[in-house]
Amino acid sequence: ITSGSPDNYNTMTASWGAMGVLWNKKICTIYVRPQRYTYEFLEKNDFFTLSFFSEKYRNALKFCGSNSGRDYNKARETGLTAFSTDNSSVGFAEAELIIECRKIYFEDINPENFLHDSISGNYPSSDYHRVYTGEIIKVYSKE
Repeated sequence: ITSGSPDNYNTMTASWGAMGVLWNKKICTIYVRPQRYTYEFLEKNDFFTLSFFSEKYRNALKFCGSNSGRDYNKARETGLTAFSTDNSSVGFAEAELIIECRKIYFEDINPENFLHDSISGNYPSSDYHRVYTGEIIKVYSKE
């Protein structure tokens, strides 16, 4: 997940998300905890991108998922090449696929709505995700 502008952005590795159709729009949903640096960028910007990489970039993705952009320039540390998308968001040249989304909705996870006790185990610090829904506005592919 990447949000921001080419001169000021952050990216993070995430495994929670979904794609589908909602309100007659093709959408992606992403889940971001409030303490993540990318959260600040998602709050300030209208767009986000989802970049998908080949196995060759597994170590770069591990770094992006376990180190904060507050402490590191993730592109420089991993060798990823950021570029400006058509909507002045950020993609990476090494990605096989990039989905660019415009935020259309958000909601904070409410633990009162958990229907199974095991879900709360994902939140020992009560740091519930914010769910962002983005309308897919462009797809960039190497093929």
